[in-house]
Formats: sequence, C-alpha cells, structure tokens
Amino acid sequence: MKIYNSKLDRIVYKINALLLCAVVISVLYPLVYILIASFTDPTTLLNEGISFNISNWTLEGYIKILSDPAMIRGFFNSLIYSTLFALISVSTSVTAGYALAQKDLVGRRFISNIFVVTMFFGGGLVPTYLLVKSLGMLDTIWAIILPGAVNVWNIILARTYFQSLPKELQESAKVDGATDIKTFFKIILPISKPIILVLVLYAFVAQWNSYFDAMIYLKSDNLAPMQLVLRRILIQNQPMPGMISDQLAMAELKRLSEMIKYSAIVISSLPLMIMYPFFQKYFEQGVMVGSIKG
Repeated sequence: MKIYNSKLDRIVYKINALLLCAVVISVLYPLVYILIASFTDPTTLLNEGISFNISNWTLEGYIKILSDPAMIRGFFNSLIYSTLFALISVSTSVTAGYALAQKDLVGRRFISNIFVVTMFFGGGLVPTYLLVKSLGMLDTIWAIILPGAVNVWNIILARTYFQSLPKELQESAKVDGATDIKTFFKIILPISKPIILVLVLYAFVAQWNSYFDAMIYLKSDNLAPMQLVLRRILIQNQPMPGMISDQLAMAELKRLSEMIKYSAIVISSLPLMIMYPFFQKYFEQGVMVGSIKG
C-alpha cells in the first residue's frame, strides 16, 4: 500500500508530536517539581519556589524523616501490609478466575453474576465496620488486609486470561492422567506469569496508596501505615512528634512542614518507582492478552 506523505500529513504528524510533548511535560512537571522541592531549602522554596542552584539544596528533610521512628515504622508497616495483601489477593483472584474459566463448572454463570453484583452493590461503611468488629479484627493488620482481598475485577481479568489459553493444554494434561489441581499448578501457573505479575502490581499499588481503612480500623500508632503519617503531614500540616522541639515558633513549624512533606512524598513513591520497570514488560503483555476475549 502506497503511503502519501503530503503536506497535510506532515502537519498532522507535527500536531500529534506537539500534543504528545505537551502530555509528557504535564506528566513530568509535577514529578520533577516534587523531586527538586524535596531538596530545596524551605526558606528558598517558600520565597522563590524551587531552585536548580545546588547551593540552595539541603538533605535536612530526608534526614528528619529517616531519623523519625514513626515514619520508619510506617514505611515497614506499609511494606508488610502491601506484600501480604498482594499475596492473598492474587491467590484468590487466580484460583477463582481459573475455576470460572472452566466451561464444565456447575453454576459458573450464576457464580459470575453474583460476583458482578458485588461490584455495583456493597454493604457500606457501617455494616463493614460492624462485621470487622464482630470478627475481632479491629486494631489488627487483618482489618487492613482481609476485607478487600477479594477483588472481583481482578478475578475477571484472571478468568479472561485463562480463557484465552489454548484448551489443548488442559486436554493433553487430562489425557496424561493429570488431575485438575496438578494441571493448574504444573501447567497453567508457569505460563500465567504475565497476568499474575499484573495482579500483583495492581494489588500492591492499591494497598500501598490506601489510608482510609487504616484510619477507620486502626487505633494503635504502632500499626499505622506510612500513608497515615504522610496524610498528617500533607493535610493536617503537622510534623510527627520528635521532629521539632517545643521552642520552635510557628514560622519554623511551617518551614519544617513544607520541607518534610515533599521528602515524604518522594520516599513513599520509591517502592512503586522501583517496581514498575521490572513489571512493565509483563504488565503490557498481561493486559493485552487478557483483553482478547470478553
């Protein structure tokens, strides 16, 4: 097929290039701003904005955060919650998705419809709180992990992915005498790495960024995730106790809060920025393969 490189085509290409550049800039600008602001001296930041002059940079914000026990404890709490949540959520999503992908499953359509209904209708905050309380999970890590561990959307993604796999794999396994469980663990799971890693990324990021459940169900400061600590700094504009002394004036408090919040954002985003490059290949592959069938 002949491609016409007319003047109109070149104009369209240039417009598209400009639009893409604008999108990239709009995405990168806040990231660069936060990163530079986390190093900029608070006085300079408040009076002049971010500075690319290294002489105006300081590591005081990172030192304050990394020397604060509440921030360190919150970071590791978030890491533990997100890892356990991803493990449980992906396990339930993959096993349920594989079962629903089997056409000979009795009541498959009914079960799928029940799952879909829960996506649109929930019990609400108060009934969920009462349920968590009745199960004795208040002020425990399980109140953060278990209530949202079963994600219907992830189950649908897993089911769609399994439906896209060649049926000959399971048929040949049955001919060789393999049971359903052996087929699942020995044949299906090893070739399902893309969708598994996609679900791991989804679950980890969702739990890492979550703070509402912790704010409702947790009372002990020792169990608070990093997002609650970060929320206090960003929204309430209050550094954690121990970061400042009682003799500091309000101006110094504002200065310190401005410095700490940008450093806290960078530190809280590091695990996700480190994870994504390793998951990117599987993320794209898993999403595309899972979108072949509905």
